Amino acid sequence: MDESPAAARVRTGTFAALAFPNYRLWFFGQMTSLFGTWMQTTAQGYLVYQLTHQERFLGYVGFASGIASWLFMLYGGAVADRVPRRQLLVVTQGLSMTLALVLAALAFLRGADHQPLVAPWHIIVLAFSLGVVNAFDAPARQSFVLEMVDRSVLTNAIALNSTMFNTAMVVGPAAGGLAYAWLGPGWCFVLNGLSFVAVIAALLSMRLPAWRPPARAGSALAEIRAGLHAVRSDQRILGIMCVLGSVSLFGSAFITLLPAWAVEILKGDASTNGFLQSARGAGALAAALAVAALAPRRWRGRVLLAAVAGMSGFLILFSLTRSLFFSLAALVAVGACNIAANNLANTLVQTLTPDYLRGRVMSLYMLTFFGLMPLGALLAGTAASLVGVRLTVALGASGTLLCVGAIAVFLRPLRGVQ
Repeated sequence: MDESPAAARVRTGTFAALAFPNYRLWFFGQMTSLFGTWMQTTAQGYLVYQLTHQERFLGYVGFASGIASWLFMLYGGAVADRVPRRQLLVVTQGLSMTLALVLAALAFLRGADHQPLVAPWHIIVLAFSLGVVNAFDAPARQSFVLEMVDRSVLTNAIALNSTMFNTAMVVGPAAGGLAYAWLGPGWCFVLNGLSFVAVIAALLSMRLPAWRPPARAGSALAEIRAGLHAVRSDQRILGIMCVLGSVSLFGSAFITLLPAWAVEILKGDASTNGFLQSARGAGALAAALAVAALAPRRWRGRVLLAAVAGMSGFLILFSLTRSLFFSLAALVAVGACNIAANNLANTLVQTLTPDYLRGRVMSLYMLTFFGLMPLGALLAGTAASLVGVRLTVALGASGTLLCVGAIAVFLRPLRGVQ
């Protein structure tokens, strides 16, 4: 591993992982790309709602990307353990750029009636395609961290990954909402496509040790089974996966409904939707920096459970708000609790997993995250059309709280994880 002299000395501090040159390249390249990703996510959700005026279509888009995760994520993890992860990431980032530019072209083009050519089914198909790409990108991206930094700063590096993600979440949605209002959705998608150049350039600039092919123990199916066995046989990892699953299925459903919340509850527009997304990101950014600085090492299992419970409580408060100010304040707290839980879950799974299984176990981790969240989005969109946005958010938060309580009782080894 390419490690600078400074990296050998700096093992503590909020930005310890940035002492590693490869990680610095990754950090700033990926952050630039994520700005564009959040601009597109915000613009895409509002565009779907603007085209249909139906909450269920917000769920359909999320569900489409999730189907791809269910189909390909486990195989993506096996691939991440078999091929050079940097090369795999260059390919997946390039494909993501292409899909963003295709969506931009559809948004700019006009039909015979001079109306925008883009239709809801276009967005759903492209969401599925991006989900296929993410099924290979996510396991490689998560397991690539240990190729850039030393294990002693793994917790810090994962926290800084969240910091970059949430810095982009603060700025990207607000910028996307304003760009949508001023310039239209097409330019949001163009900027996202161009932003992938930064992370591809960063990956190609890294100096990494020569890649050594792993010993092949069997077929891809056999390797996937080994990853499943590793999770099933360790109640600590299993408990973390269950916590993550409850958040993805129930607790994250509110994200899908934010465009409808901005219009129906707050009587706002695309800019309002962007501000709601950014408020969640602001809280998440603060929590990510706190985790990076403190790098908690004691009672992390209990802190994980407490963070998810806190997120659920603040979501219930959010469901009761009626003004923009209180909605933003509640989402800041929700974002802080959510990212604290995600950081701890990610760090614990990578710490508890042997190196040779990391890609496959992280594919299960990301499958739980990406696979159940779209199912939650579909449920949320359907429920909101039946009982309203406000009650749907409250029910999702209550479901998360009940699941975490059950996990704490029945998977006790998780509570003792240091």
